[in-house]
Amino acid sequence: MTFDLFVDTSRKGISMALLESGAADPRYFESVDESARGETASAMLDALLDKAGAALDQVTRVMVTLGPGSFSGLRTGVAFCEGLSFSGKRKLYGVSTLQALACFADASENAAVENAAVVIRARKDYWYLRLANNESFIETKQVVDALKASAVKTVVVDEAALADETLTAVFKEIGATTVLDKGRPLSAWAKLFDSVTPSLMLEANYIQPSYFEKLH
Repeated sequence: MTFDLFVDTSRKGISMALLESGAADPRYFESVDESARGETASAMLDALLDKAGAALDQVTRVMVTLGPGSFSGLRTGVAFCEGLSFSGKRKLYGVSTLQALACFADASENAAVENAAVVIRARKDYWYLRLANNESFIETKQVVDALKASAVKTVVVDEAALADETLTAVFKEIGATTVLDKGRPLSAWAKLFDSVTPSLMLEANYIQPSYFEKLH
C-alpha cells in the first residue's frame, strides 16, 4: 500500500491530502487549515498519516504547488516537500498552482481541462489568468478581452472572481460555467503525475503583485 501526498501552500493556509495509489477504490484523506503556517505542516502530515493508518515510508510521490502565490507560503511549502523527498525515497513533483486548479474543471459536466481557464485574484483589479496553457498576471480588462476571444466554456475561479461584477458579466456573456476553487479534492491533481517531470530541486513562482508596476 502506497500513497501520493499533495501539498498546497500557495493560497490561504495549508491544504494537504493523501491518496492511496494503485488501488481499485483508493482511499482519500484531506486536511485544510486556512490559518495554518509553515511550522504546522509536519503536524498536519502526521495527523493525515495517522488517519490513513500509514507510515511516511509508504508515501512514494509528493506533489506541491509552486505558485503564483504568497512568498512565505510558497517558500515553506516547497522547502517542506523538498525535505520530505531529499532522501530519495519519494519522487517530488512541482506544478503551477493555476495548472493544478485547472484540474477542477472536471467538476463541470461540459468541461475539458485543456480547454478550461483559471482566474484568481492577484490584487485589486489584477488577476492571474491561465488560458490555453499560458499563464499571465494582467488587468481586469485584459482578462475580459482574452476570455471573449477564446472558446472557453469552463472557468475555475476563486471567491474574488465570483464577486467581481465585470468578470461575472463576461462569464455570462460567453456562456461559461464557473467552478469555485474551494471544496474540491486535491486528488483531482493526480492526473498531472503523467505530464510533469519529477525533480528534487524546485523553483517557486514568487510573483509579488504588491510590487508590480505597469510599464507604459
